Amino acid sequence: MATPLANIRVLDMSRVLAGPWAGQLLGDYGADVVKIERPGSGDDTRHWGPPWLEGDDYREAAYFLSANRNKRSVTVDLTNERGRQLIRELVAEADVLLENFRTGTMSRFGLGPDELIAINPGLVYCSISAFGQTGSRSAEPGYDAMIQASAGLMSITGPAADQAGGPQKVGVAIADIMAGMYACTAILAALNARQETGEGQFIDVPLYDSQVAWLANQAMNYLIGGEVPVRLGTAHPNLVPYQAFATADGNLMLAVGNDRQFADCVACLGLTELANDPRFASNGDRVTNRKALVERMQAAFSGQVTVEWLRAFKEKGVPAGPINDIGEVLSNAHASERNLVREISNSLGDPVPSIANPVNFSATPVCYEKAAPLLGEHTDEVLREWLGYSDESIAELRGCRAV
Repeated sequence: MATPLANIRVLDMSRVLAGPWAGQLLGDYGADVVKIERPGSGDDTRHWGPPWLEGDDYREAAYFLSANRNKRSVTVDLTNERGRQLIRELVAEADVLLENFRTGTMSRFGLGPDELIAINPGLVYCSISAFGQTGSRSAEPGYDAMIQASAGLMSITGPAADQAGGPQKVGVAIADIMAGMYACTAILAALNARQETGEGQFIDVPLYDSQVAWLANQAMNYLIGGEVPVRLGTAHPNLVPYQAFATADGNLMLAVGNDRQFADCVACLGLTELANDPRFASNGDRVTNRKALVERMQAAFSGQVTVEWLRAFKEKGVPAGPINDIGEVLSNAHASERNLVREISNSLGDPVPSIANPVNFSATPVCYEKAAPLLGEHTDEVLREWLGYSDESIAELRGCRAV
């Protein structure tokens, strides 16, 4: 059965996370994704360990493995003119080029969007950068943590100002990942537009702008309400009660989204009278009187263990869940039922664990064919398939250190 993007060729010249995440998604959907890497060292994240997956002749960082499945690795030296010419030849056969070098780097190599789209007018050329291709900050570098900080996310993440601690970053590089997801959807939209026009286009995806875009309700709260959002710990700025509570033996997360759920929730807690208290009758009232309500609820939660509260809430249909660690998430029954952990063999036959793509198509399944590649292992294969190179031509490239 065909995958959704079986007819699409992607030249993935990105590294670290944002670009590779987009490339991995395209590979999951069946595109032929060729990852271009530096000879000898490859993607920076190949060296971001421990932990490592180790075989007889290789050692790969778990970080690299998380963002590079369903790709083939080709090594090309962009500082070598023959290497740059090879990129131009590959571009002529590609549908998509994805890169996340610092703004201006690809143009200095003669591989900018104007040059490459002139070679292949149907090319979708996607650049991911810290601050975008224009503006006073366009030349600045940027990594996820500094984007989380400067684009507002850390200002609303972490304990409230009157509690111990300060601003926190999210536990995964979410600014990178979300930029990669925006890039993937933009690429798919541009490919669809090409179906109508026959023409490719250039796509500019900044980490900073992406981070600002998905501030979502918090940004709109400021634009409409005029108040700068603050850190609330696990609490929600627009819903109450919607936060973690300490129980007799641990913690749970409560996520009450409407008045009916609130009435059922306080009934479970033995606080039925709160549903009729005018201070808490509607969600707006509960937001206004957050402190008084949370104090009453917390006192009740302390009297019972987590599993008993969760059982009671489940019976009433009140949204609540345990605060699981990642080991529990990946080893519990639900993970098995949903097949959330996949095992893909690499080219040496060694098993490589992977987290499943969350999308399930009814007719064009997600691809789980290739574990993250070893550095440069597909160089000869791709040059033969995409460009028809002979053994002699490949030997010439190696002789001049282009690959």
